[in-house]
Amino acid sequence: MDVQLQSIHFDADQKLVKFIKERLSKLNLFYDQIIGSEVFLRLDKSDRNLNKIVEIKLNIPGKELFAKKQCKTFEEATDETIDALRRQIKKHKGKLLVK
Repeated sequence: MDVQLQSIHFDADQKLVKFIKERLSKLNLFYDQIIGSEVFLRLDKSDRNLNKIVEIKLNIPGKELFAKKQCKTFEEATDETIDALRRQIKKHKGKLLVK
């Protein structure tokens, strides 16, 4: 799977990039036809603790899946976003089996 990662207004360290790519690769266990993904890492300018935003767009044949989560850390936001995408993948596969 092709992973494009963009950190907006900051530079993501290699440890975070590796973590995100490892988590994304696990989605292939649920659906092996994922073409690619775009990951956007963003810092919210508020003073709250929940200022890390992760947006992931998955490209699959005939459709795009999208999830966005905001948490205290990028790792936590990544985990929650990938969980949301996993649920969307299962729902999409269920619709394919019905047809």
